[in-house]
Amino acid sequence: MEDDAPVIYGLEFQARALTPQTAETDSIRFLVGTQSLKYDNQIHIIDFDDENNIINKNVLLHQVGEIWHISASPADKGVLATCYNKTSDSKVLTCAAVWRMPEDSEPGSHESPDDSASTAHTLELLCHLDNTTHGSMACQTYCIENAHGQLVRDLDFNPNKQYYLASCGDDCKVKFWDTRNVTEPVKTLEEHSHWVWNVRYNHSHDQLVLTGSSDSRVILSNMVSISSEPFGHLVDDDDLSDQEERRPEEKSQEPPQDSVIATYEEHEDSVYAVDWSSADPWLFASLSYDGRLVINRVPRALKYHILL
Repeated sequence: MEDDAPVIYGLEFQARALTPQTAETDSIRFLVGTQSLKYDNQIHIIDFDDENNIINKNVLLHQVGEIWHISASPADKGVLATCYNKTSDSKVLTCAAVWRMPEDSEPGSHESPDDSASTAHTLELLCHLDNTTHGSMACQTYCIENAHGQLVRDLDFNPNKQYYLASCGDDCKVKFWDTRNVTEPVKTLEEHSHWVWNVRYNHSHDQLVLTGSSDSRVILSNMVSISSEPFGHLVDDDDLSDQEERRPEEKSQEPPQDSVIATYEEHEDSVYAVDWSSADPWLFASLSYDGRLVINRVPRALKYHILL
């Protein structure tokens, strides 16, 4: 199998919630939450074996309702939070809670996506998140008025460059902002043809930006001009050898330009979530509403260009 070939995993139910297990830095692991009105919802723990292109899984029951968002603890890999809907007295309630996974929940052996023989474990409730109990402690630091022509679906802060964030919305655009001056975006991408649901910076190389859309596509962009290293990896003159100093033409080369690196079209439904692995900065996952999880890699040529 080619190194850059995608790996696809199919869930039994529809899904829109995806997160890497942030505190797990040794294994490539993602958590996926399902949306089902008829059956008990599930959280799939997905381990990816990068050497053999094999997916291992484990399934936890999330019986309180359909999962709209999931987030893993950055400090404790056994803890996660979910936002979910549940029905009460013919009303739909939006709730949030913090859970602990069973200690034996880590995937241990390869299982096929259709294997339903395995016994699902149940999450342990740690606490509910309820603003009505604790009151509102939030205060506004800045506001971007009319950031998008329609609904704003997602935003993500640049992990390596203070003040910078990206937003996306129903106007099919991805915008990059400097929060010190929000009168207009510093950059705008218009590569998608439908609502953009998700935008994510790469935590190690912030010029790499992922977006997922209702046009069923995932786009990987190289936003080098507004990254923390707009001129590539800078080297001190003291570290240059004599031979390198004799090449002035290389020093005068123009910096790389912003561009779309790749468009991924393995999905057949709206892509509601994209995210980078916390263990491998060159690997990412995307999730579409039909329950298809696709694991992809940054093209090898770009990887070596960034590193070298």
